[in-house]
Amino acid sequence: MTLSIRSKALPLLFALSALLLGGCGGGGGTSATTSPPPDTPAAAYTDPTVYSSGAGASVAVANEATAVTHFQTMIGGVAIPYTATTGHLTANRLATEAPLASFFYVAYTADNKDLTKRPVTFFYNGGPGSSTVWLHLGSFGPKRLAASAPSTTTAVPFPLVDNAESLLDVSDLVFVDAVGSGLSQAIAPNINRSFWGVDADAAVFRDFVRRYVKVNGRDASPKFLFGESYGTTRSAVLANLLESAGMSLSGVVLQSSVLNYNTNCEQNPLPAVRCSGFMPSYGAVGAWFSLTTPTPTAAALPAYVDTLRTLANNELDPAQRVFLLFGTLPTNDLLPRLAAATGIASSRWQAQFNMTPSYFQTYLVAGQLIGRYDGRVSVPVSSPLASEGDPSSTFITPSFVSTIASYLPNTLKYTNPSNYTTLSNAINFWDFTHDGLSLPDTIPDLAAAFAHNPKLKVLSLNGYHDLATPFHQTEIDVARLGVNPNVQNKFYSGGHMTYLDDTSRVQQKADLAQFYLSALAQ
Repeated sequence: MTLSIRSKALPLLFALSALLLGGCGGGGGTSATTSPPPDTPAAAYTDPTVYSSGAGASVAVANEATAVTHFQTMIGGVAIPYTATTGHLTANRLATEAPLASFFYVAYTADNKDLTKRPVTFFYNGGPGSSTVWLHLGSFGPKRLAASAPSTTTAVPFPLVDNAESLLDVSDLVFVDAVGSGLSQAIAPNINRSFWGVDADAAVFRDFVRRYVKVNGRDASPKFLFGESYGTTRSAVLANLLESAGMSLSGVVLQSSVLNYNTNCEQNPLPAVRCSGFMPSYGAVGAWFSLTTPTPTAAALPAYVDTLRTLANNELDPAQRVFLLFGTLPTNDLLPRLAAATGIASSRWQAQFNMTPSYFQTYLVAGQLIGRYDGRVSVPVSSPLASEGDPSSTFITPSFVSTIASYLPNTLKYTNPSNYTTLSNAINFWDFTHDGLSLPDTIPDLAAAFAHNPKLKVLSLNGYHDLATPFHQTEIDVARLGVNPNVQNKFYSGGHMTYLDDTSRVQQKADLAQFYLSALAQ
């Protein structure tokens, strides 16, 4: 996830809130194609290095050996042979080339492709502290876990299946873990915590991308970033850093964005932050449970959401401004109309007019806790799935944890004595300051990236039922970029990880394919 548990971030005071919110081998070579010679066998690798996610941990010497395996997958009726490269690559500091961190990554590269035209996409989750297991095994890699969201009755662990919606037909894919997550670690004299902050994290990711591109001869390849949740915060800063360093990007994909922590009322502990941007998500979730009046069909949900946007912008937001300044509730019929639009009672709106998503989660359905990452999930408050505060996360997490532990050694032939860290405690140490603010606002970073590269394309992907990173607040934040035909918003039924929904994943792959086509045409 990110924004915490991967896609699913703030001092320890509100870490819990966030937690509920998600190189083809080192060593060299600049070959003309991505494929190995036809007679190159698979190369298993046992990495003896012990890795740690501890704040003060580091490795003395980086190891860039990799496991290399070969596969074939079918996408759109076309057989695609590909190579998987699994291991570590060292990020070297810009200008001095001093070693900074040993990044763990898995790269999937289609064989027999022209590297000057073949795109390469860098995927990462967020947290902070999350590994990229969620995007790696859930989204658009060649394999995916069949989670069948929002079901909580699907057999577990989820089966790992061939991914008919993989992006491998469009781009090579590099899934990389942040420092202190997965098996990524700082290199001495640095420690993991050296990179646990908005600016330090983005800078070391820049240096990983630079190194991957250099080592693998991808200078001419079109380059894309794909971040989820806090990974979108990283993407905005990283895009600007890469463009500033002279590495031009073709596109940035933002999955379930948190681009400005200062406008997210659950992420920002200040009481004056309005929650109106969440209300359309509340209405979409209420409609899922048939609690709204009217209750739209699935096909009519986008039109219904339009009415919620209007209500949020024109009436709720001004009323919440007054409420937060003076403590005065609206005297008109707004409360009952909010109840009808969202499905949560007028008395609840009266009790918490600036309604937070955690409050909505708790009180929408009597005796039930609904999901934070996916508001369509509902379990009894006494259920073990409710024990961690987000049943939509608690249900899926064990399958991802167990599968990555077996997939790396058994399929990708990479073995290591360490436990793969799905989620570290980096969030408790994270430095959220950025550009003079105590919490990051990265819209100016995206604007600066556009100033460097006006042809840059940005695609924002959002779930209607995501209560961690609300789709409408993302719309409001992205609108600050101004009217720009190179910026698109897309919306799907589903939560934080829309790709776990079998219908939405198909729609999302089609939108992504069109986005890449458009970006490459420029």
